[in-house]
Amino acid sequence: MKLKRFLLRYYPPGIILEYEQGGLLKTKAIDLLDLRPETDIDDVVDEITRKEPLITPSKVEQVRKLVSRLQEKLSQTDDHHFYLFKVLRAHILPLTNVAFNKSGSSFITGSYDRTCKVWDTSSGEEMHTLEGHRNVVYAIAFNNPYGDKIATGSFDKTCKLWSAETGKCYHTFRGHAAEIVCLAFNPQSTMIATGSMDTSAKLWDIQTGMEVCSLNGHSAEIISLAFNTTGDKLITGSFDHTVSVWHVNSGQRLHTLIGHKAEISSAQFNWDCSLIATGSMDKKCKIWDAHTGQCVGTLSGHDDEVLDVTFDFTGKYLLTASADSTARVYNVTTHQLISKLEGHEGEISKITFNPQGTRVLTASSDKTARVWDHETGECKQVLEGHTDEIFSCAFNYEGTTMITGSKDNTCRIWR
Repeated sequence: MKLKRFLLRYYPPGIILEYEQGGLLKTKAIDLLDLRPETDIDDVVDEITRKEPLITPSKVEQVRKLVSRLQEKLSQTDDHHFYLFKVLRAHILPLTNVAFNKSGSSFITGSYDRTCKVWDTSSGEEMHTLEGHRNVVYAIAFNNPYGDKIATGSFDKTCKLWSAETGKCYHTFRGHAAEIVCLAFNPQSTMIATGSMDTSAKLWDIQTGMEVCSLNGHSAEIISLAFNTTGDKLITGSFDHTVSVWHVNSGQRLHTLIGHKAEISSAQFNWDCSLIATGSMDKKCKIWDAHTGQCVGTLSGHDDEVLDVTFDFTGKYLLTASADSTARVYNVTTHQLISKLEGHEGEISKITFNPQGTRVLTASSDKTARVWDHETGECKQVLEGHTDEIFSCAFNYEGTTMITGSKDNTCRIWR
């Protein structure tokens, strides 16, 4: 086995090893979830090198630098106040989704106008318009951490793969019988998964443009999917009230997560892939053991549908967003409620942690986005100016820039 390179992820705190085995490029994650500003770096490095045979003596200094950079990041205090940097009149019809590349240097917007646009974050200038779909471009993604490819999923039943640099279309993936509403790249950027209203998910080969396999078994629309961080498992959430866990290489269904009493809205892995969180129209969020498929916790308390769920990058906290206009922060281990985020006057459709795990961003139908302290529940900032519902929001990798996408046809950059 030959170690090709390290990829550092500040948050989730960890190092990704990229190595070659039998001619195949593979990745391996070393998590540093227990790293603190006061941790002795030498002890951490000694432990990593003792446990990981891929890290030879010549690589130790590089690991030390990566851990040191990560520790610096963790010790930074977060009192950043965001201001409006740019308003992008992005599309002639409402936006559907927004997404950053890993560095945050560019982002993409999907729209009902059948296009996806690529934007330069620092200037707010449009770089490319990705044209070719014959209906709404609904699901969009960069192949992070690489950021050189973009996938778009459309109501025209196709998914397209594009060059982020040139805007050229590499492949059009055809095979679904209904709208594509969710998609994701695997971490190795060798496959795309698509989820459709036709009740199936499909895996596609990025190089050849061919279908790898079709994941069948749901009895209603698939509206959420996600790979785990190693890329060997995929979860699909469906309107049939269940979530399926699939083995990527074989296409076999490993588990069906049964317990919700209404449609699934969101399903996510935590960073170390040991847990899965699911949100449902039944007003509940459930936590599942990813290895056994058993439910290990039910988080109640919302008065209306749970529309989004997400872990922080350490897997310590779980966020839930609801149509009851509140969000909640839970301790993943104890299932205890940490804080309630109250102040929005409309449903919260999207919620996310900043990469440092110190702030929460919410997007609401009340035309505002808000920044919160997750431990106290205090609202730190209200981002106003949109004239219609905000349904999408994202932080860049450093947590210093945010984008909000609205039904008012605009996208706003906050810094």
